[in-house]
Amino acid sequence: MKKTLLAVVSISVAAFAYANSPSDSSELVSQQCKISAEAVSTLKGLRYGNTSIRKDVSGLINLSLKVQENKDAAQMTLNRMVDDHINSASALETKYCS
Repeated sequence: MKKTLLAVVSISVAAFAYANSPSDSSELVSQQCKISAEAVSTLKGLRYGNTSIRKDVSGLINLSLKVQENKDAAQMTLNRMVDDHINSASALETKYCS
């Protein structure tokens, strides 16, 4: 329970910090991908359903990114992460955030 709460707080703080930037830098897009990988990994570990994972992480993406093209790309990446059998955050980052 503590691990779950810590993961949710960490993800929310990171998303809020990056949401305050006026536009999407490549650094921001990269960080959002890593945040998404961490969130997907955590939620898979908690046995969330794929629809719930997509909904929750999609909210973070929409909060963090400003440019619609970047949001769309992040959503596509999110969908691939959720559908992948990989559960490890580092493996998801390596595969989708490189």
